[in-house]
Amino acid sequence: MRTGVVLAILMLSALAATSVVAAPVAELKLVSEHPVDGMRGGNLSGLALCGEALWTVSDRDDDQIYRLDRSDTVWKAEKFGIDVPPVPESGLPWGLRSRTKAASFIRGGDLDFEGVSCDNQGGLYIVSESHAAVLRVSLHGDDSYTRWLQIAPGMVREARASGMLLHFNALFEGLAVNPEGNQIWLAAERERRGLISIKRGQSLWNCDGPCVLLSEAGQEVQPVKFTDAKAVSKDFADLSLFNGKLFTLERNAFQICRRDAVTAKVELCWSFADETLTPERRYAQPYGLAEALVVDAEGAWVGIDNNFGPRADGEKRPVVYRFAAPVGGWSAQP
Repeated sequence: MRTGVVLAILMLSALAATSVVAAPVAELKLVSEHPVDGMRGGNLSGLALCGEALWTVSDRDDDQIYRLDRSDTVWKAEKFGIDVPPVPESGLPWGLRSRTKAASFIRGGDLDFEGVSCDNQGGLYIVSESHAAVLRVSLHGDDSYTRWLQIAPGMVREARASGMLLHFNALFEGLAVNPEGNQIWLAAERERRGLISIKRGQSLWNCDGPCVLLSEAGQEVQPVKFTDAKAVSKDFADLSLFNGKLFTLERNAFQICRRDAVTAKVELCWSFADETLTPERRYAQPYGLAEALVVDAEGAWVGIDNNFGPRADGEKRPVVYRFAAPVGGWSAQP
């Protein structure tokens, strides 16, 4: 690895360790909630708004994704089959890959789809956590378009050198693609969490300068309303790109944060704790369960991966919450 890249990683890590997380400026207001029927594997783990259609993936299904029929309060997941080619080598070590493979025999989902996004040319992009790889699918049903992106192996090496992608089940948890389809941001989940950017070249997706925009360790205390709140690892659960800004879903903090798309510096955060931690909406699980995010002009969609566990009111299906945009919009200044 080039000396300059190593120095850049060390500087980013030092800055992240001392950075101050912006406190949420306001609570988001819940507009509606929608249980989702028809996901074979349950475990809703990503959302993408492509035109007027809302798409989702499950981390337990390798051969299909879903388009959501939103014509009623309870949404219907309509399956969209995909023929996935063999996964290319990404540079993850054998030990990490073997643990993931073993886990797939128990829980299902060798590919472990954890995030989804789309461009303006009919391309849908899905990140595989277990393989640190990105699959591109055609929304027009063209199977020849379905392929894994050729990503320069230096991306994974740089991420691991910065302290990310070191632990089982703590790899890439979300992604966002720009409308032109030539830049992707990836979110590493936790221990350390971070943000990575790659751009499409002539033959490979590669880094334009340092791959790592942010590498951050540390803990934060769960919201007061959370049952038995405690300090847990900072994490990212998903990403959304809107109006040139990155929005991170910060699951255990129960917040959405706006970040600079070039530096990943946090600018403003909004909490959704009050609305999702009402007594009837609580889950008897020790961590936040928000896994999917889409931000648009009118608000935000937040999807829950409840691992088949029921809410206090008995709802066992995945749920998607709709929040109104904050007063002043997502571009509001502190």
